Parts: sequence; C-alpha cells; structure tokens
Amino acid sequence: MPRTWLTDRFGLDVPLVGAPMAGVGDGRLAAAVSAAGGLGMIGVPGSAPAPWIVEQAAVAAAGGRPYGIGLMAWALEHHPAQLDAVLEAGPALVSVSFGNFAPYVEPLRRAGITVAVQAGTTREAREAEQAGADVVVARGGEGGGHGRDEVATLPLLQGVLEEVTVPVLAAGGIATGRGLAAVLAAGAAGAWAGTAFLGCAETMLPEAARARVLATGETGTAYGRVFDVAQRLAWPPEFGGRALRNAYFERWHGREEELAGDEAARAELEAARAAGDFDTAYVYAGQAVGMVTRHRTAADVVADFAAADNLLRRLTDDH
Repeated sequence: MPRTWLTDRFGLDVPLVGAPMAGVGDGRLAAAVSAAGGLGMIGVPGSAPAPWIVEQAAVAAAGGRPYGIGLMAWALEHHPAQLDAVLEAGPALVSVSFGNFAPYVEPLRRAGITVAVQAGTTREAREAEQAGADVVVARGGEGGGHGRDEVATLPLLQGVLEEVTVPVLAAGGIATGRGLAAVLAAGAAGAWAGTAFLGCAETMLPEAARARVLATGETGTAYGRVFDVAQRLAWPPEFGGRALRNAYFERWHGREEELAGDEAARAELEAARAAGDFDTAYVYAGQAVGMVTRHRTAADVVADFAAADNLLRRLTDDH
C-alpha cells in the first residue's frame, strides 16, 4: 500500500479508518479493524455513560494496536463526562464533530491525542483547521448515519484539498478498494468508511438489521430527520441522518413538525426498536450499502480495501 500521513501517523497497513458508528461499532469492531491493519473506531452514542466508554476502550486497546473514538460535539455539552472518559482512555485518534467542536480540540491535543473533525462543507473544513484539528474528514452526503447532505463526496474532497493544509480523509460512499484508490489518487491521506462494515459479525447490529442491510440496493437509503425527531433527540437540524428507507420514514418524511408532538408515533418507534421490527425501526447506512451483499468479517473488509494497491499500481504501470 502507498504510505500516507495516515499510515505513518498510526503505523497502519492500509490507509483506512473504520468510521465511528454509534450503536453499531463498539470496542469489538474497533479492535477487529485495527487488528486487520486499519484504524478501528468506537462510536459513542449521545447519552453513553463514561464507564461504558472506558470499558469499550479497554476492549479496543487489548490487541495493542492504535484505535480511535468518535464523539458528538452537541452531546458533549450535555454529557461532559464523556470527554473525561476519553481523556482517561487515551486513544490514538478522537473525532469530535457535529456541533460546536472547537472547545474540545485543544484539551484532546494537549493529552497527546490526534484530533479529527468531520466536515460536510469546505467552510466547515476551514473552521476545523482553524480550531486546531490535526486532520479533516471530508464527509459527503452519500455517507451513512448523521452529517450534512449538502455536498457529495467527490466535489467536497476536491474543494477541501484546495482549501486546507492539514491532511484530509475522504468519507461517504467509499466501500471497496476501488473507492480507496480513487480518493488516494485525488490526494486524500486515506478513507473513512462505515457502511462497508455493516455486514460484519463484529458489529452490534441485530441479525434482522444485518439481513436488511444485505438485501438493500444502492437506491435503498433516504436522508432526513424523521428518526431523530421521533426520538426527541437534540441533534442540530443541519445534521440529518441517512438510513435504510422504510415504511415509518416514508410515512413521516415531510411531516416532522407533526411528528414532534405525536407521542403515539414516538412510542411506536421505541417499541419497534425493542422488537427488532425494521419496517419501523432504523438502520443507518450510506449509499454504498448496495455493495454490502454478504456476511464477512472486519478482516475481510479491510483486505478488500487493500486491493487499492493493485489498482494504483496498474494505473502507474499503464503510464
């Protein structure tokens, strides 16, 4: 594999970060991605207690490889103990994004932690660099889970690479070695991928949710705020979520104001989550979900990304 800032900074075999996916990726998935030669990350849910973070960090660290933790800036305002837990754990990389991230960058860096910020616009990337972020993640609207849906990955990556001087990772729609090769050729230091790992045994996804992922094609996702509004979550409105399209989303999309006051609809979603009914409950996934078609291990997925090396060599050999 080509050596980049990402591989050199963390001693990786593949310039790949397994994106932090709250509710999907805990210490087990992070450890598996890191053991396979990438950098695995723990996704911290907005209301996760500090002891959970410490516990999962110990799992991720047990193999002796670098790992990371992903935090939500808007949630840290309500749960400051999350930051203390992360500082105690001392991961190699911390992502703090989605909201007012600036106050958290320097405390993390002072602790010797590399800090990433996910940016959905070029302006947000410049703000991340100005706040002191070590690396910017150019996250396009194709990405699964939460983020902006304003710019697609390729135009965003080009714009960010032109505007910032810190290393840039590309996120959104990258699920194979071909995608990794493309963003490396464009000048990214690596890829930040989540959806590619949704079929893996090491995730926290229930089997029914994983089966739904494997059965969904490339047009089977939708972006919006339905699931956040229904749960009364405090996500800033500019950060909607991309999830598998289902009956509940279709019913309420465009009616979010009504949904915000409908207690029966809130209870319906809560009950569906408990029952594993994914016609109602959500599964966050990006537009690359159509390429996730079979059960694999995290090591299998990382090995697939490593095929970028052959593609890039072929490009060089052809010239």
